[in-house]
Amino acid sequence: MTDAAPSAPARPEAYGRPGAGALLMEQMDEAGGKRAKTRNVRPLARLIPYAMRHKGHASLAVLWLLASTAASLGLTAMARGAIDHGFENGGRDLDVWFLLLGANALFLGLATAARYFYVTRTGERVIADVRKGLFGRILTLDPSFYTHMRTGEVLSRLTTDIALVETLMTTSISYALRNLLTLIGGVALLFFVSPKLTGMVLLIVPLLIVPLFVFGRRVRKLTVASQDRFANAVGFAGESVDAIETVQAFGRERSAIDRFGSAVEDAFGASLIRMKARAWMTAMIIVVMFGGVTLVLWLGAQDVISGAMTPGALIQFVLLSVFAAGAVGALGESWGDVQKAAGAMERIEELMRSEPGTAAPASPRVLPSPPRGEVSMSGVEFAYPGRSDLPALKGFSLTVRPGETVALVGPSGAGKSTVFRLLLRFYDPNSGLVSVDGVDVRDADPVEVRNRFAWVSQETPLFSGSALENIRFGREATTLDEARDVAGKAQALGFIDALPQGFDTPLGERGRSLSGGQRQRMAIARALVRDAPILLLDEATSALDAESERLVQAALDQAMEERTTLVIAHRLATVLRADRIVVMEDGAVVEEGTHAELTARGGLYARLAELQFRGG
Repeated sequence: MTDAAPSAPARPEAYGRPGAGALLMEQMDEAGGKRAKTRNVRPLARLIPYAMRHKGHASLAVLWLLASTAASLGLTAMARGAIDHGFENGGRDLDVWFLLLGANALFLGLATAARYFYVTRTGERVIADVRKGLFGRILTLDPSFYTHMRTGEVLSRLTTDIALVETLMTTSISYALRNLLTLIGGVALLFFVSPKLTGMVLLIVPLLIVPLFVFGRRVRKLTVASQDRFANAVGFAGESVDAIETVQAFGRERSAIDRFGSAVEDAFGASLIRMKARAWMTAMIIVVMFGGVTLVLWLGAQDVISGAMTPGALIQFVLLSVFAAGAVGALGESWGDVQKAAGAMERIEELMRSEPGTAAPASPRVLPSPPRGEVSMSGVEFAYPGRSDLPALKGFSLTVRPGETVALVGPSGAGKSTVFRLLLRFYDPNSGLVSVDGVDVRDADPVEVRNRFAWVSQETPLFSGSALENIRFGREATTLDEARDVAGKAQALGFIDALPQGFDTPLGERGRSLSGGQRQRMAIARALVRDAPILLLDEATSALDAESERLVQAALDQAMEERTTLVIAHRLATVLRADRIVVMEDGAVVEEGTHAELTARGGLYARLAELQFRGG
């Protein structure tokens, strides 16, 4: 049997308790409120180191950004020249001016295309690096991290939140920078064309800034709240799909659909409020902006009539005003995208900053080579995170010598699987010592420690690749012949060869196209190909029929002769040939010896054996 996984309090129990929906919504509101208090875009600074890795393409993006903006503003100068000078001397130079205008437009098109390519390429490259970095961080986090964050929430940050940042880096940032440069260059040229009219335009700016910041803050708060609610909806959906057979077996489809629908509607409600706020912000900016520009242009028309301004200058001023006004409005829209990306990056940053509780020390000790295959636990006290009042191990001590086979038996919840989790350093003990080949696992690199083990868990998780890829998960360099050899030892070769494409047949998500016994035999093959010095078997034959169990047990017996082995078995018949049997109860060792010795003592093991063999 396997002890309750550390994620149990955060998942099945939470969804099984009465009132869990209300608790979930309360947690979502708390999370949304907490994040909404951050009103800056500093989380986006995290992207700078990623961008600096690609300085060449980033520099080209900036160069073409400047060139396309200059060409865009240059159109206004060409238009002014055509109006003021093209009609002189009977229009003799009109064709020249329009040729210049066409050449400017051609360069603008080419520069815009180059700007788009290099900005988008740099942005996509940065996002690809962020994706890889975030996924790499996720895989380093130990199981205790997932006791307070659901898998669906993590996946939401890896997909939805990164998609928001991707929109900023590939589209919005180019749009925003182009409009910012257009605004700066346009205002400079407006001063050159008519300082008086430009001064009038600048009086309108404060009227634009107020709604931009007032509504912008509210949009950011609502955006973060909407993202939180959607992430929770995705998290619940992921759990429901993951446990689809359980949902259907208990007839809870309608309940799950209603619950997901409620979460989606809640997220939509938050998004609707955000959209209304952003719509009002955009409307106020446009009304103030274009109303002011209309007034200024009327004054310019008066100057043309009085001779204080040429018609070409007024045309240039009109075009520059349109460019600058459009840039301001576009910046207002882009600011909303920046805020949304900042909210998403804040959630990504939370994962990026997370550190595993079982990280390698600054100077890890190297495990001895060649490996001896010895494990030892001394005076270990341990309770899972969040369950300090329910210790899983209490003063537990055990030493397994190289080449020895030790079986752990006892009732459910005795702490047997917890022993495996501590040896694999998924967790560190609260006190006491856990060592592999004489080295305290806390002083070693967890990756090196885990390389000493081959583990067959009770859950036997497989992946959606082929049968060969699943076996190669144990050792990446495994050849097809080696895979066939270990599959034969695990009694899996027959059903694998019977698959439509043999070892190349995709097994479906989590290997669900296979039966429970077939999945377990695949997991055993995966462990055998690893060729590690220490073998951990957690109910390795629990899903097999009697004949398959007999054959697989024979293969395991052969494998155990060459390795140090710890076996967890509920069926005592599978541990009769162990060198030692360690009986556990309530997190401690209560008996130890061979089958014959323990049976003769008449203790817990004898009672378990009597119940099982008599019942069988």
